[in-house]
Amino acid sequence: MPKSLEKTRKQISKKKSDITALHENSRDSQRLRRAQMRDDKLVRVAAARRKIDQPLIERAAYFQEAARKNGGLPLDLDAIHTLIKTFVHKHDEEFNALKKERRPGRPASTREDLLRIKIAADEKEYENGFYLPDLTDATNVVFLDRWDGAWSYLSTLKWVRISSGGQIQASRFPPKGKS
Repeated sequence: MPKSLEKTRKQISKKKSDITALHENSRDSQRLRRAQMRDDKLVRVAAARRKIDQPLIERAAYFQEAARKNGGLPLDLDAIHTLIKTFVHKHDEEFNALKKERRPGRPASTREDLLRIKIAADEKEYENGFYLPDLTDATNVVFLDRWDGAWSYLSTLKWVRISSGGQIQASRFPPKGKS
């Protein structure tokens, strides 16, 4: 939680001047407004960052659960491809249900459009190289098992891009394009 407004308010309250000196356009009221805007901006930026980071955290959590089901042992490439396919098509049931309940001749709902776009983007990423923690490395699987959901810990893991053709390419965290 940003604290600049609290600090500014405290500094202004300690001044010797009378409280009536704080009028609409006084220096102190302008300081308070600036501090409030600064705090609001920090909250907005943090919320936007969390929204951007959430898909990678969900992806890491999915593969963490898969590694735990395997007993903390590294996975072979076929098992990883199966996991990727299930991850890519995890929204298919909801998409098909929305498609069935829609009356013929009606346009697709917003949720249906979003799911279609998400599924298509994940399939394209899988063709070009799906970004995930390296599940073939034993130490990386142990580190992934210890992960507690924090964004900062994800940078300690090794990340790879695995394409549908079976090519594995080392990558960095956070992803930037085709890193």
